[in-house]
Amino acid sequence: MTSVSPAPVSPAPASPAPVRPGRRRRPSPRRIGLQAARIALALFFAFPIVFMLVSSFKPDEQIFGDLDGIKAFLPVGHLSLDNYTGVFDRVPAIRFLLNSIGISAVTVALSIFINSLAAFALSRMRWRGKKIVLTAVIATLIVPFETFALPMVWWVNKLPWLQLDGGRLVVTEGWLDTYQVQILPFVANAMFIFLFHQYFQSIPKELDEAAVIDGASWFGIYRRIVMPLSGPAIATVAILAFLPMWNAYLWPLMVVQSEDLRPVMVGIDYFFQLNPSWGEVMAYSSMITVPVLALFVAFQRAFVSSIASSGVKG
Repeated sequence: MTSVSPAPVSPAPASPAPVRPGRRRRPSPRRIGLQAARIALALFFAFPIVFMLVSSFKPDEQIFGDLDGIKAFLPVGHLSLDNYTGVFDRVPAIRFLLNSIGISAVTVALSIFINSLAAFALSRMRWRGKKIVLTAVIATLIVPFETFALPMVWWVNKLPWLQLDGGRLVVTEGWLDTYQVQILPFVANAMFIFLFHQYFQSIPKELDEAAVIDGASWFGIYRRIVMPLSGPAIATVAILAFLPMWNAYLWPLMVVQSEDLRPVMVGIDYFFQLNPSWGEVMAYSSMITVPVLALFVAFQRAFVSSIASSGVKG
């Protein structure tokens, strides 16, 4: 009779040794110095904005009286909303704000669509001479706006436009003193085309080939594949297109005469015509600055991501 040896019993797993909480590492002096430098730099650039916001609640006498001390940046003294109510008494601020919001929104939407289409053709489609075209587009960046502002005024005054007249569509000549003259000349932008082109280059082209096999057209690839993957680039172009349109001053001053069509920046001139009130100037400046800051904060992460990816490839 054979004896059966018992199966070897594996030793029980040893209980893990208690982990002692380690000491918290102290930051190095170099890291502390870098952090302090960043805070100091942020405060340096924030001082004008803080001064503007705080001064918008102070009367003129107190603004000038606080200039020689730290009180200029602190909400102390006689604070009120009189400057903000005075803004609406002096200028049609609501009308100017609505004009700038509409002009900026339409320009941003058209800029994203038009420039992304151009960048898609330059980066994804195959045709001769596209590198030459891209080089020519980028070369236009070195031409300042002031050099062709006057010729552009002459050209927009000769362009045709459809207009309703007594229920009929008639063709008129000239875009001066209209909304379209503040929008259409600035839709196509070489910088936006370049940003979209660089971002589109980072998207694998194998996706295009797979879509073509499935029967997709070029516009279908643009609409269903490339654009949904280009969120950071879209956010960046939205910010960069919004800022110059919101801050536009020289061009509206040259082509717009009607008060109902003027944007917010032209409204600053109203405060220096008779008796300047610096408190009202600060209040009006705060009103037109806060939307820009809110837009940048909302799209900050996408903006940084697109700028970083644009410099990686291409």
